[in-house]
Amino acid sequence: MSDSNVINVGVDLGTSRSVVSASNGQRHVVESYVGWPVDMVARKVLKRDMLVGEDAVKNRTMVDLHRPLERGLIKEGSEKDLSAVRALLEHLLQLAVGETKKGQKRPTVRAVVGVPAAAMRVNKQQLAKVLEGTVDALMIVSEPFAVAYGLDALLHSLVVDSGAGTTDFCLMRGRFPTEDDQKTLTKAGDSIDEHLLKLFSEKHPEAKVSIYMAREWKEKHGFVGKAQGKVEVTAPVDGRPTQFDITDMLRASCESILEPITEAMLDLLPRIEAEFQEDVRNNIIFSGGTSLLPGLRPALEEALKDLGGGKIRAVKDPVFCGADGGLAIALDAPDSDWDKLS
Repeated sequence: MSDSNVINVGVDLGTSRSVVSASNGQRHVVESYVGWPVDMVARKVLKRDMLVGEDAVKNRTMVDLHRPLERGLIKEGSEKDLSAVRALLEHLLQLAVGETKKGQKRPTVRAVVGVPAAAMRVNKQQLAKVLEGTVDALMIVSEPFAVAYGLDALLHSLVVDSGAGTTDFCLMRGRFPTEDDQKTLTKAGDSIDEHLLKLFSEKHPEAKVSIYMAREWKEKHGFVGKAQGKVEVTAPVDGRPTQFDITDMLRASCESILEPITEAMLDLLPRIEAEFQEDVRNNIIFSGGTSLLPGLRPALEEALKDLGGGKIRAVKDPVFCGADGGLAIALDAPDSDWDKLS
């Protein structure tokens, strides 16, 4: 659609971070958190009725903090979490589209939203309902399919998209993927953080550590395989900053996702027609924030030797590749492929 009053948008709705790319050139990343002031004092301090993104996390002691996408799914049975999803999406779209000036016609917004494959099955209708009145036309696709589309890797490829809440797999056969072509694991960045927090707390019960600290340690120092040196961090003990060596437990936590990801790849690859299996094994695309862990990609390539070897390449821009892929779909999609929500 070439109408200048139409803005096409690609959204990667993530458990930890959500990303938007728009046809007007706007690109933004937002932490997937929403918070409401817990009382009148907090509201007076914050001077806002709602906080979104990093603002909500930084002020979490004063807000009812919601991370509405649990393991890549909208939490069931919570009106607050549904409100948080809507607030998060509205914030992303406002960043991308901008404010409509007085007397100016609001642009038509068409959004392709990428979600984990499991959310496609469970939350598609719920998500469409949340977006009613926010966008004019909607298409919901799996995140790894959006990555594949944006990279034009539509034939004989396997996309592995590992984020915070989920690791998603999608076989591309030159057509829209079916359920059998896709798989979702809940072993990803969050499970590494939880594993690290558990190991640290068991070994050092005297220290006070939060999941946010464990996540920061992983994002700053995480690795798979051989350590480049000792990893030391600081945590309070009875209010005093104390140094701890977390090298071994950090490695163990990061490597805890190796086996499940390997098993999923080894389960999907034999589903391909025999004559194309080698092509796919040598065209595996790794995306998502967790794909940035040093040593993870070589370790997965090593595991592929059981099937005759393979090559895994990392995307150049793991942050925006999903949203950029969604935008590419939006620009190409015929009118008949859209769900109209206006």
